[in-house]
Amino acid sequence: MDDRPYFRPAALDALLADAARLGFAMSCEDRTGSLLATLAASKPRGRLVELGTGVGAGASWLLHGMHCDARLTSVEMDAAHQAVAVEHLGHDTRVSFVSADADTWLDNYAGPPLALAYVDCRPGKFHRLDDLIDLLEPGGLYVVDDLLPQPTWPSDHQARVDSFVAHLPEHSNLLGTVATWASGLLVGTRI
Repeated sequence: MDDRPYFRPAALDALLADAARLGFAMSCEDRTGSLLATLAASKPRGRLVELGTGVGAGASWLLHGMHCDARLTSVEMDAAHQAVAVEHLGHDTRVSFVSADADTWLDNYAGPPLALAYVDCRPGKFHRLDDLIDLLEPGGLYVVDDLLPQPTWPSDHQARVDSFVAHLPEHSNLLGTVATWASGLLVGTRI
């Protein structure tokens, strides 16, 4: 079976070309992106967050699936990387780009409960998972990627991933499935 996506966001190729020019090699891969678009489509009028914009590949997939009444907040601390996302996706009124550390964003978020959280950075994944789960509405989706070894990982990163996966059962308000598919995923829901 060919599991490559049969659709791609319009801005994705330009985003990835700019990522290559910047030497940014941590963009969301296509199969993960396709799943993100599908999950985003399941949350019409939902509030979505992406922690770790990077250059916007994940955001482009989320926007591709989102209903016209859904809203996405994408948080990134590297202004140069996020500028690529803003250039290619900033015209879409459904997305707001926030230049901040994800820890700071988690400290200050006071909006409505989230329908979906896609985490592509350390806060909300390797630490502060409970804080993020608390922001999800019941049935809200929690998605992380890059749980399989990546060439961009620092040498001490596998231990973080192993600890994250080992401690998932301790979160009684999160039911999730870990999959060795795409870049290695966890898809969960707040219960």
